[in-house]
Amino acid sequence: MPDDNKEDKHVMSVRDGINGLYMEIILIILGIICLVVGLLGCVLPMLPGPPVAYAAMLLLHFTERVQFSTAQLLIWLAIVIIVQLLDYFIPLIGSRYAGGSRWGSWGCLVGTVIGLFFSPWGIIIGPFLGAVIGELLGDKDLKYALKSGLGSLLGFLFGTFIKLAVCGYFIWEFFTALI
Repeated sequence: MPDDNKEDKHVMSVRDGINGLYMEIILIILGIICLVVGLLGCVLPMLPGPPVAYAAMLLLHFTERVQFSTAQLLIWLAIVIIVQLLDYFIPLIGSRYAGGSRWGSWGCLVGTVIGLFFSPWGIIIGPFLGAVIGELLGDKDLKYALKSGLGSLLGFLFGTFIKLAVCGYFIWEFFTALI
């Protein structure tokens, strides 16, 4: 009888090991999917790129293969939050940097909000048109208004670059941690 109990424990141990291995493979595959979706989210406005890529890092952390420190996870979370917040304000800053007035800044903000409803192109064109219309409503000439709109467009492109850089960093960390 004692031999049967020993065999049952061994079979259960092997079964648990196989189930654990399957779970790790599933978590890694889900992490890779999150990285791809996160990268796409950097250029497709309807997907939040860096937060989805951060989710991939959390999924990898829940495996037994890789353990990130709490400090790493919190710093990455802070970076993701900052990048997401900046993504909404960088076009506004770009408009101001290009010499836009308060009218252009408000127009850029309104254009961004309205552009959300016309994805994907509304996200790109909305801040530009909003800044231009805002400047024109503020009695600026067309040349000045276009300069402000161009600043908001360049700000949007810069924000996209920052999101791509963060997601690229997460991809690098994910695969170097696996190797």
